[in-house]
Formats: sequence, structure tokens, C-alpha cells
Amino acid sequence: MSKTNCPLHHTMNLIGTKWKPLVLFHLLERPLRSGILQKKIPEISNKMFTQTVRELEKDQLLARKVFPVVPPKVEYSLTVKGKSLEPILRGMDEWGAKYQVSEQ
Repeated sequence: MSKTNCPLHHTMNLIGTKWKPLVLFHLLERPLRSGILQKKIPEISNKMFTQTVRELEKDQLLARKVFPVVPPKVEYSLTVKGKSLEPILRGMDEWGAKYQVSEQ
């Protein structure tokens, strides 16, 4: 199977960066305002946050809603496609919790 036909390769192209799984994971429970979402990932720079959410929006994994208020209010939520990643994201979280403890 060539890498262009490999389902895992496709998945990794969509969510395989350092920040994408974290952004998606924090949106599993409910939509979040931009500032709140970014605060949940304190290590991410403004530039990387913007780039990450734009890519996720382009790939139809999250939706961006802009409210017509001053100052601007932006809220992110998962799309149906994004929500379908929940078992993967929760599994990664559970795996991390299990092995993070054993490695300390």
C-alpha cells in the first residue's frame, strides 16, 4: 500500500502535529472561546495557535464562529468529523495517564 493510500498516513496528516490533538481534545466537552482554548495549552504561541486552528478548520475538524461584538468574540467547536476523533483522543489521553505515572 502506498503512503498516499494508507489510512494511517491520512489520519496523521490531519492530526499528527504537536498541537492539533490538544486543541481537539479540549473541545470534546464543549465549544470554547479562543482565549480560553489557548489558555488550556499554555505552551502554544499565538502564531502556532492561529495556524493550528486554521488548519483544523480547513480540514473540517473544527468550526469557527465569530460573534459581531466589540471586542471580537470567537468560539471554536468540533464538527461532526472532529467529534468522530473522540475515541482516538480519549484513548491517547488514557494511554498517557497510564504510562506517565509508570515513567516518573
